[in-house]
Amino acid sequence: MKLGIVGLPNVGKSTLFNALTKAQNAQAANYPFCTIEPNTACVTVPDKRVDALTAKVAPKRTIYATVDFTDIAGLVRGASTGEGLGNQFLATIRECAAIIHVVRCFDDENISHVDTTIDPLRDIETIETELLLADIQSLDKRLEKTKKLAKANKDAKLLVEDLSALIEHMNAGKAASSFDRSTASDALAQIWKELGLLTAKPVIYCANVDEAAMAEGNSYADTVAKYATAHTSGFSRICARIEEELQTLPPDEQAELLQSYGVSESGLEKIIRVGYHTLGLCSFFTAGPDEVRAWTIHKGWKAPQAAGVIHSDFERGFIRAEVISYDDYMHYKNEAECRAAAVLRTEGKDYIVQDGDVMHFLFNVWDTYGFWHWLRHHRYPPHTPCARPLWRQVHQQNSFKKGKKLSPRSKRDLPCRPLCSQGSGGKSPWHRF
Repeated sequence: MKLGIVGLPNVGKSTLFNALTKAQNAQAANYPFCTIEPNTACVTVPDKRVDALTAKVAPKRTIYATVDFTDIAGLVRGASTGEGLGNQFLATIRECAAIIHVVRCFDDENISHVDTTIDPLRDIETIETELLLADIQSLDKRLEKTKKLAKANKDAKLLVEDLSALIEHMNAGKAASSFDRSTASDALAQIWKELGLLTAKPVIYCANVDEAAMAEGNSYADTVAKYATAHTSGFSRICARIEEELQTLPPDEQAELLQSYGVSESGLEKIIRVGYHTLGLCSFFTAGPDEVRAWTIHKGWKAPQAAGVIHSDFERGFIRAEVISYDDYMHYKNEAECRAAAVLRTEGKDYIVQDGDVMHFLFNVWDTYGFWHWLRHHRYPPHTPCARPLWRQVHQQNSFKKGKKLSPRSKRDLPCRPLCSQGSGGKSPWHRF
């Protein structure tokens, strides 16, 4: 999961980034545009279930799910026309799954504001307008290229109509996420992800409050929360200054500090929880003596799709999955007891994976590529007389090494002549197969 952080200058973006990533990679200072180059960091997703599974299974290694955070320079009104640092860094977050929009919700005379006064709704409008204009500029460029292709391509002609309708929709001040794609052509659906429209991404509004408002909030944060609800977006309230201070403390003192402010979870946990909910994500686990690992999938995915997150061969050759719910896995001593208690279930291709499932996948992939490896493993090179018919079959299927043809040397080793049965007593050793 990738999350991009945007907002006006001096709203606490870089402070929040440093707090979330437990690093001091982004410069945080009391003047606009102290962040120039984009900052990126990868953090593990804290999950007590993974900790509990690790304590029970005692694997050789534990791998948590991860989240990538990207912090870019603050945007100001007119960034699309070059004001401030412009929108030159927005391309950095076009590949992100969602946007964290940091909004200043505290008063502090010592920290300047680009518009001098605190007004969360005005700040939100400024950022969303700049994101909208950046998307329109990107679409205009794409439309010009598509028009040139439309002269000799029917799909391109349909795409020109779709892009024109989308630009008209956005010129009316509406986000790309509200555009009705049900009436658009398949051509637009095929390039939608490629367009990377910022206003088409889910948004998590993050109200950055002071210490006094961490637990109950304030009027500024309440305004942002209502706006997020009205736009079916995620919302989180944090104090970036306290979050940054937490990173200098050991875990037990972190919990004490949060409790002193009437808060039960850290900002990182809040952001990730809201992010998972906003994007419709959940986690399943694999547990064994070698590894305990958390895997992130979309809610509603079926077992083969979840298996494909581990490896594409798991999805392609999926047979069935052995599933134990997290609660059942922790209740019983081991998998043998889970099986005896009939809480270990065997599920097929239509099973919808639930959050917290502990899963083992059974799969089988036997194609020409695997067949080639089998021949090599059993030392039947192409020049071996008894292997010629099988190597000829590999060659005829034109599927050597995942779709590549045989090398010229291998072709020479496949003579089209009567098969030889030397050393086989008149029988091909392949009769037993």
